[in-house]
Amino acid sequence: MKTFLFIVLIIWGIPSTFFRSKFRKIVYQTDDWKINIKPLFKKEIIGLIYNLYPENKDYIKTRNNYRTYLFVYLLIFLCYYFYK
Repeated sequence: MKTFLFIVLIIWGIPSTFFRSKFRKIVYQTDDWKINIKPLFKKEIIGLIYNLYPENKDYIKTRNNYRTYLFVYLLIFLCYYFYK
């Protein structure tokens, strides 16, 4: 079972680059590809928790999708970590 959870964790992690890239481009308001290789910044965390651009529907949709993705990733990780 632990091996299965590990495989699920890896497979679930594959689209993370897509979600994070799209979210970061909206938060930092850029289309530059270099935003994907920069480290985590305060504005990204604030944008994930709060509502930076309430009028931007794409931001809200992307933020909510990214939140859901990260929540499921956390659940899978916790199941893997605490499974005996």
